[in-house]
Amino acid sequence: MDKRASGILLHITSLPSLYGIGDCGPQAYAFVDFLKLSGQKYWQILPLNPTDGINGHSPYSCSSAFAGNPLLISPDLLLKDGFLKASDLKNISSFDVSQVDYGKVSAFKQKLFNLAFQRFKGQLYKGGYELFVGKQHHWLEDFAVFSVAKNAFKGRSWDQWPKVFKKRDPKTIAHFKRKYAKTLERIKFVQYLFFRQWHQLKAYAHQQGISIIGDIPIYINYDSAAVWCNQTFFKLDKEGRLRFVSGCPPDYFSKTGQRWGNPVYDWANLKKSKYSWWSLRMAHNLSLFDILRIDHFLGFCSFWQIPAYEKLAVFGQWVKGPGEGFFKFLLKHFGNLPLIAEDLGEMTDDVGALMKKFDFPGMRILLFGFNGDPKKNPHAPGNYPTHCVVYTGTHDNNTVQGWYHGEAREHERANIKAVLGVRPLPRQLHWQMIEVLMKSRANTVIIPIQDVLGLGAGARMNTPATKVNNWKWRMESNALTISLSRRLLKMTKRYKR
Repeated sequence: MDKRASGILLHITSLPSLYGIGDCGPQAYAFVDFLKLSGQKYWQILPLNPTDGINGHSPYSCSSAFAGNPLLISPDLLLKDGFLKASDLKNISSFDVSQVDYGKVSAFKQKLFNLAFQRFKGQLYKGGYELFVGKQHHWLEDFAVFSVAKNAFKGRSWDQWPKVFKKRDPKTIAHFKRKYAKTLERIKFVQYLFFRQWHQLKAYAHQQGISIIGDIPIYINYDSAAVWCNQTFFKLDKEGRLRFVSGCPPDYFSKTGQRWGNPVYDWANLKKSKYSWWSLRMAHNLSLFDILRIDHFLGFCSFWQIPAYEKLAVFGQWVKGPGEGFFKFLLKHFGNLPLIAEDLGEMTDDVGALMKKFDFPGMRILLFGFNGDPKKNPHAPGNYPTHCVVYTGTHDNNTVQGWYHGEAREHERANIKAVLGVRPLPRQLHWQMIEVLMKSRANTVIIPIQDVLGLGAGARMNTPATKVNNWKWRMESNALTISLSRRLLKMTKRYKR
């Protein structure tokens, strides 16, 4: 990311479709075309792993570090590839076009997957499936067992399963696989469908000159295949129960801090294994994306560890992370690490030193740039380094219009002219901010699609420290117009991106 370029942040779930949620189908390809016509080079997305209703289907709350989210599978492509018939997609119930109803979408798509699996059993694409299973065996088999066991044990967390199963007794697992062979194969088949469609979409993006920026949540859900299969890599007691959980101290988003609740890593044991699990995770994600944004990069230097019995994050403490040694190992193993370090919030000096040593670009958020002295605020455009990735806002921020009309404080409003260098025009403020970023010295500019469209607070993707009404927003089917593309292209060319 050492050349001037720009792109758009839009998660797959927010794409239009007839089926209640964005997917890897025709509208994703149309968005790639829009990016190309608009002169963009990057499409940034959020994590693609399976989500759950416990945390509002947050893509940062995953039941697997490797599996793909089945809800992102396109029914249209299943039809095209022969896994579905046209009659399977007739008389579908109407879905909300502005928000995702995850329960309704899941029930609908599971029926389609059942039909697709029945046709697959007739040998459709059998060779490709077998190749996929062999290549992904290091995680796929365990994920399938975990998924089926969750259902067999009535949704209980894995630490509540029978002890022989909780401790992964080999004979018990082998018997379970024989008993549920067909159900396990269905789970693996659905994963095959997801990765088949994703890699085809990624290949098309590359043909159009678009690189994809993926996202890795640093932590994984406790009730996940990853933790169940790798208990020694997390701080658990002998019974597999949580000893500590993740979070962050009080910050911009929360006065009491945030208790995320994920298990924290036992980095000493990970180091003894030569970071085997993390190496597999990095290799997997590098095969899916061109560039990786590492969420909560601070956690590799030091992390906020909260005793599991505490309900508030303020009772946590800082613990030293793996630091330089971890990234030295990865660099030696992979030869190249195309990473973006999410370095937002209160950062310690060692974070900056680590990023500088490995040449990882950090992030700057323009909506944070109006607080305090514009000459000292690192998020004000005049203070951007060349080697960084700048945004109007991220998935955790309000939209520009939502911020200006409902969230901006008086002193922030007063700072707008000084920070942007122009008199703010409320209805055009999103374009004013986009232009300021485009002409800044930062190499990489990423704009959330909500700000390209100038949408209000109703299009916000997530409000941190809340668990309702997040991750649901969907873009209108006619939102990406030719005039919008031309305007973006003109600005992109003007500032040599």
